[in-house]
Amino acid sequence: MSTPFEAFGLVVAALLLKLVATTGVQGVVRLRHRAFVRPEDAAFFGKGVAALEREHVLVERAQNVLRNDGENVPLFLALLLAFAHVDGRPTHVLAYGLAFVATRVVHTLAYLRPTQPLRNRAYVLGLGIMLALAVQLVVVAF
Repeated sequence: MSTPFEAFGLVVAALLLKLVATTGVQGVVRLRHRAFVRPEDAAFFGKGVAALEREHVLVERAQNVLRNDGENVPLFLALLLAFAHVDGRPTHVLAYGLAFVATRVVHTLAYLRPTQPLRNRAYVLGLGIMLALAVQLVVVAF
């Protein structure tokens, strides 16, 4: 890695792949179980099966993962991008980024296969990484 922005791009790509995998879980579960909530999806993908009242539990869990990612990942990426601008060292950007990605992957897996307290610990560790990044950003910037 020669620039912090290459490291940033790698982190963004890793988080995108995690997002694609999570949405893929939803699609696979819906197709495998022929379980669709929306009538048009049931008619098209389910070949006439009736729409369900409620999503499959794994689809709901994946949706909750995506919602949680939507609350945490954009803020982290904003912090990491700002840090890349002021710090300039690709190894630092990559270290923060990959540590955060690891916590989000563990959080996702622990959410999809209900595992507490692992899910909570992964979330708190990811939050700690964001806070450490914010503190280091302030220190480096001033």
